[in-house]
Amino acid sequence: MNDRPGCLSGLLKLFLLDTVFDWLQRRFGFGRGPSCFGCGCGFILLIIFIVLSCQVVLGTDWLRFSF
Repeated sequence: MNDRPGCLSGLLKLFLLDTVFDWLQRRFGFGRGPSCFGCGCGFILLIIFIVLSCQVVLGTDWLRFSF
């Protein structure tokens, strides 16, 4: 049995992840302006985004069109 999600689910997850990442960057990250708080949180958010993106990309069956 193949438990990996399909292409549409992977695209939806990436879209939602990108939307949440952009919102968090504007609120807490690099978009806050020249401050140490924004730079530190922005870097942490970037690392979390990269890890979650890799998890979605590597865990999705891109040849199956289903949720």
